Amino acid sequence: MKISCCWLYAISKYGYPPSLDKTFRVLGEMKALGFDSVELEGVRRDNLLEVHAKRHELKKFCDGNGLRVINFCPVLPQSVSLVKGERRASWDLFKRAIEIANFFGCRTIQGDSFTPPLKFCGDSPYKESISFGKQFNVEIDPKFRWEKQWDAMVETFSFMAREAKKAKLLFCVEPRVGELLSNTDAILRMMDAVGSDNFGAVLDTAHLNAQKEILALSVEKLGKKTFFVHAADNDGRVNDHIAAGRGTVDWDGVFQGLKKHRFAGYLAVDVGMVPDLDVQYRESLEFLKGMAAKHGLKCRPH
Repeated sequence: MKISCCWLYAISKYGYPPSLDKTFRVLGEMKALGFDSVELEGVRRDNLLEVHAKRHELKKFCDGNGLRVINFCPVLPQSVSLVKGERRASWDLFKRAIEIANFFGCRTIQGDSFTPPLKFCGDSPYKESISFGKQFNVEIDPKFRWEKQWDAMVETFSFMAREAKKAKLLFCVEPRVGELLSNTDAILRMMDAVGSDNFGAVLDTAHLNAQKEILALSVEKLGKKTFFVHAADNDGRVNDHIAAGRGTVDWDGVFQGLKKHRFAGYLAVDVGMVPDLDVQYRESLEFLKGMAAKHGLKCRPH
């Protein structure tokens, strides 16, 4: 197992998405926190193409600072659109994302299920920035059909898993509060529908804890399909992402499950939107190293 730094650190410091200038800066700050491996994102078309255009400079900077990008996440909300043409346009961008992921030598490329296409009365999940603990009220469009939405997701995730496999990348999706796939059983059902051995999950301890899941059981259900872990804590009432060890996440259960299933991938600190960000990242890094040692899981570089 290896411990890395999530891109939520960059978003929390410099906005969503950070500018390219701030991207270079934050990568250096991640290294200063004690991380050797990090995530990178490309948010929608413009930011993704900008990252693609600057990939050589970004990799040179990472190489020079002893950093490895291990997961690339293209944020493409239109990938689950009910409009087929919009989905197909996002597929072209996903192919660019694969080029980025391969260029950096990533292990995984990540997708998301995004916010349902419902009419939100007031606030909505992740509308313009990432924030936690929101309450949502919606109106259902009489024309909305869940079956069509499900089929659109199956089509896109099948494409992404297939293209990732061609590129020798693992494809993973993160169940998140407020999105179309929000819990362990939802993503398991999607895995059954897609039917690809190259499609796995990002197990996010904070989101699943806020969904009232028994996290050790989530690890057990996913088994070898846990491709990546996002590690943060909360009190189980809202989906805050605070330092590991500060909340009610059953870390012993999580680590026992990871050991049982011989998890050898990356566990990424995913703290965000807190006032003492750097303190909580360093605290989480030490806490997770301690949990790994307690349960006999070696933390290896890269």
